[in-house]
Amino acid sequence: MPKYMLIMRSTAAAVEASKNLDFEEIINAMGAYNESLMQAGVMVGGEGLADEPGVVVDFSTDDRIVTDGPYGETHELFNGFWMLEVSSQHEAVEWAKRCPLGPGSKLEIRRVTDESDFADFSDNEFIQKEEGWREEIAKKADNR
Repeated sequence: MPKYMLIMRSTAAAVEASKNLDFEEIINAMGAYNESLMQAGVMVGGEGLADEPGVVVDFSTDDRIVTDGPYGETHELFNGFWMLEVSSQHEAVEWAKRCPLGPGSKLEIRRVTDESDFADFSDNEFIQKEEGWREEIAKKADNR
């Protein structure tokens, strides 16, 4: 079943406006949304991003340039993401519409690649190693 990433974006104004809301109310609304995703069996991961400075690595020149932001469009902030395993982009859109975000926020929905996207390269050394790496990562996660 395909996986889709829901990328949460907000404007700086929306983030500032959210600071005036009851934080426990936000936690409860997001928690209820996450619970509905879990109960439907479609959520496979997700995290929020801390409200701390990050950096951007720019690959537009031979020398990699590391700068403080901006992140994507200068008027948007990347706040977090969900990983859903659903039957189609349409189903991912339907779940995204239920997310309790306010004005100024957006969810970008992107399909996550899987092994079928690399079928023409199945004999590639790194494509073959990837399955083992995924198992190694899962074991590390289980041991935490």
